[in-house]
Amino acid sequence: MNFSIQHTSGKARAGVLTTDHGDILTPIFMPVGTLGAVKGVTFDVLRNDIKAQIILGNTYHLYLRPGAEILKQAGGLHGFNGWDRPILTDSGGYQVYSLSKIRKITEEGVIFQSHIDGSRHQFTPENVMDMQRVIGADIMMAFDECTPYPADRKYAHKSMQLTHKWLERCYNHFHKTKPLYGHEQGLFPIVQGSVYEDLREQSARFISQFDSPGYAIGGLSVGEPTETMYKITEQVCDILPQNKPRYLMGVGTPANIIRGISHGIDMFDCVMPTRNGRNAMLFTRNGIMNMRNKKWEDDFSPIDERSPLDIDRTTSKSYLRHLFVAGEMLGPILASIHNLAFYLRLVAEARQAVIDGNYETWAAEAEKQTMTRL
Repeated sequence: MNFSIQHTSGKARAGVLTTDHGDILTPIFMPVGTLGAVKGVTFDVLRNDIKAQIILGNTYHLYLRPGAEILKQAGGLHGFNGWDRPILTDSGGYQVYSLSKIRKITEEGVIFQSHIDGSRHQFTPENVMDMQRVIGADIMMAFDECTPYPADRKYAHKSMQLTHKWLERCYNHFHKTKPLYGHEQGLFPIVQGSVYEDLREQSARFISQFDSPGYAIGGLSVGEPTETMYKITEQVCDILPQNKPRYLMGVGTPANIIRGISHGIDMFDCVMPTRNGRNAMLFTRNGIMNMRNKKWEDDFSPIDERSPLDIDRTTSKSYLRHLFVAGEMLGPILASIHNLAFYLRLVAEARQAVIDGNYETWAAEAEKQTMTRL
């Protein structure tokens, strides 16, 4: 796995991350396919219309179903779902954070109850690495504790130290094991430290000691003020190795992505395009549209007549509103496709602005436009 930076504009970068399942042009947005599927979107649409270069799977959810045995028999997630491009898997650390009422964290790992049937399970750094080997993701994430917000400094420090201890175990076990399906896998460590700048610096310097193909920033976009997220992102990017990709986990809005790129982030993921799409919210270059609003009832103009996406030019705002009001499943599907395609076009435009050397000018206008409510 190799990463090369081709152009810079300020701190923004345009690069190429090479994997055995194909090249990823950065900056990139990665659609979330928690259970091996992006909700409501077929893979041919992801490839051809949305132009997705990499998708996410989730270790916690795939461990519970279909389970390791089925995935191994299928030849990993690529063989199971037929996606032939790169895949990244989250380690389950965020699910540990989100399932706070049905889990117990110890230094050994996490004991948790399945949200499906209440059965008890344990995740350790070692078996999380083993599970991601079985899944066969091109990029594997280290097992971490996603520190909640708000958290006092004492808890954040303890949580960060636990993440560091788990990283050492993940890294050692990763290098004791081999890929199962003949393609290379890379392990990304994760920076934690909540909103405390000294902890974030300590964590960024600690994980930078591990020779990895990329590094991630976790524990942001969990409720902290947006400006705090931006400040920490910039701080951590200035510390992490300059020649490796940086992945800002779980972020975010179009404006968040534009600002993150300006600080040196290369990779993003978020459920927002599909989750908000299922709830009738469309992101556009002109602003945000709530498709349930009555104002669209008799608006027969296309969703976006300048979009290269066919459904944007042939579907009217009135018709899309009708689908949502009537409860037709096509409404959330069309909105999800639209939003994902918009996100991928946005990062492609950002990449071109970096190549052209005018990212700051482009970003200022794009951020302002995408935050408008129509």
